[in-house]
Amino acid sequence: MNSKLRYAAIVSSVVFIACGPGDTGDLVGVQGRSPWFHPEPPGMVYVKSGTFHTGQGGQDVFQSYLEPNKQMTVGGFWMDETEITNNEYRQFVAYVMDSMARSYLNTYDQDAVTLTLSKKPVEPTSGSALYVIRDNSDEFDPEYDPNAIDNNGDPLKYINQTEYLDWKYKNQKAGMNFDKILYDSMFYQGNERFRNKRQIDTRKLFYHYQWTDLVLAAHTDRDKYNAKNRSEFLKDEDVLIYPDTLCWIRDFTYSFNEPMARGYFWHPRYDDYPVVGVNWSQASAFCQWRSIRKSAHWDMRELPNTEDFRLPTEYEWEYASRGGRIGNKYPWGGPYARNGKGCMLANFKPLRGDYGASDGGIYPVRADSYFPNDFGLYNMSGNVSEWTRTTWDETNNSFVHDLNGNYEIYTKEHSFDPQEQEKIKKTPISRKRKVIRGGSWKDVAYFIECGARTYEYQDSSKCYIGFRCVQTYIGRSNMDQK
Repeated sequence: MNSKLRYAAIVSSVVFIACGPGDTGDLVGVQGRSPWFHPEPPGMVYVKSGTFHTGQGGQDVFQSYLEPNKQMTVGGFWMDETEITNNEYRQFVAYVMDSMARSYLNTYDQDAVTLTLSKKPVEPTSGSALYVIRDNSDEFDPEYDPNAIDNNGDPLKYINQTEYLDWKYKNQKAGMNFDKILYDSMFYQGNERFRNKRQIDTRKLFYHYQWTDLVLAAHTDRDKYNAKNRSEFLKDEDVLIYPDTLCWIRDFTYSFNEPMARGYFWHPRYDDYPVVGVNWSQASAFCQWRSIRKSAHWDMRELPNTEDFRLPTEYEWEYASRGGRIGNKYPWGGPYARNGKGCMLANFKPLRGDYGASDGGIYPVRADSYFPNDFGLYNMSGNVSEWTRTTWDETNNSFVHDLNGNYEIYTKEHSFDPQEQEKIKKTPISRKRKVIRGGSWKDVAYFIECGARTYEYQDSSKCYIGFRCVQTYIGRSNMDQK
């Protein structure tokens, strides 16, 4: 039997063996897959796919040459009905603080997987662990990997977020004093203490995450028979995540805004107000953290994952702002920023020296203030401007694609690698400009128009810029039944 006949016989036998009892040999696809519909993320509203005309709402001949109006099609997505609030962002900060505390304790004792969190001394085998090693866990665990090792070649440890960490825990018999370890590691020391208060050193609150640069991969990894190492497209980020509260003072000259700097982010009175003082990198890190949390939930339930949370493109943002209307100047229609009774329809600066004191909107107001637009989105005009993922260019409308148009340049903000940090410092500043939309509490009416656009540098934090997240809808429409 020649080699070709032998190969054919082997293939035939494999096919015969694969066709077990009850298999008719017909093309039926992989069986046992359940129907799936994109679940509605809490606090988000559905923005259906659609086509709209992007661009300025008023007549501006010179601006029309730079930003000509353009018809754009946008795919469906979920969008936060309000800007991300202080309390929601504080959940992110609390997570980073807790994770870092466990990490410091692990550094103190490399056997932290056996450290108990019980008030009473117990045997390690019956106690609760700060970390878990999954190489001995249930093999059906979606995160199980018997070959997972850290940089030292030791079994990979996972932070045990399900177990409560008592920062004040002390065990004299075991020689453990969490309170002392964490105070020395995470709190202001010596002459940096203010009024002898115990306060977290916010300069240490770094969030580390990883993401895949699919755009880079798509344009450089073209030869599938000589594929590149995937590590070339995996990006590591380390971002300081505590908001810049001093922006309230820095953004204004000869103005008294110290009370806002002291209390806006942490005071419970401002829990439901939009978070500000976060730069573009911090907003992006929040989206990644939110995605990882949700992904872990779906993995635990053994259900298909959804798309990651992210910042909207500027065209997604504008389309959502218009609320399905055509050519409208403001989210509520237009052309006026007051209703028939003379009441403000958004939080902005109506006149010189007038910051909307008539409705109490001197500074940002609650994220759910005023009426939502036709998509159910609050404050798409005014209150705080919002970051988008789009890189700024004066002529974006002229060259972006008319299907989910976006122009994006990746520029890292910070690196612990000295050589990489030097490269970051030499990056042209024009590559760090990101589009912001919506206008804010301190802007005049022009900047709260749906089509108005401007930019800010991605490493800058302002007291008038916040953000909201979106999640691409998986499927054609949320109205589909199958």
